[in-house]
Amino acid sequence: MRVLGIDPGSRITGYGVVDKVKGGKVAHVSNGQLLLDPSAPLPERLLAISKALKEIIDEFKPDAMSIESVFFAKNVDSAIKLGEARGIPLLCAASSGVPVYEYAPRSVKQAVTGYGNATKEQVQKMVKMLLNTEARLKADAADALAIAICHIHHFRPGLENRRLSTEGIPARSCQDDTIGG
Repeated sequence: MRVLGIDPGSRITGYGVVDKVKGGKVAHVSNGQLLLDPSAPLPERLLAISKALKEIIDEFKPDAMSIESVFFAKNVDSAIKLGEARGIPLLCAASSGVPVYEYAPRSVKQAVTGYGNATKEQVQKMVKMLLNTEARLKADAADALAIAICHIHHFRPGLENRRLSTEGIPARSCQDDTIGG
């Protein structure tokens, strides 16, 4: 199974591609950050995200895309922009026929570090360890890889697995937000 993880943002969008290999382990395929010009109008940045993600999907042909679920933000303007930026990967996946799964930030941290309140640095360190890489990972790319790893750890064939419906009817989500809890 190949998973594309996305850490959306209107200034930086991180992506990470991982494969599930024998024994349920994960293998690094690719990662990166889409650095967007913050002075460009938002529609132009969203278009740039769309074009880049379509190329990434075409190149790596993921079996699934995973993305963090929406969380509450203190700044309404930032939350709206994040929501708009988050919609682009959802649209790209749906238009490519790639199923999308969402996970709460706490679940992602729990999946890679064993602790739902882990820091960004702890997540980065564990992602490197899980992927057995010495490469320096940018924060947003490491987060995207963590989201992909989280999906591999959560996914169970035949279950709904927090899948977002692409037919206009929301799929049911798991009731519990944490792994093993």
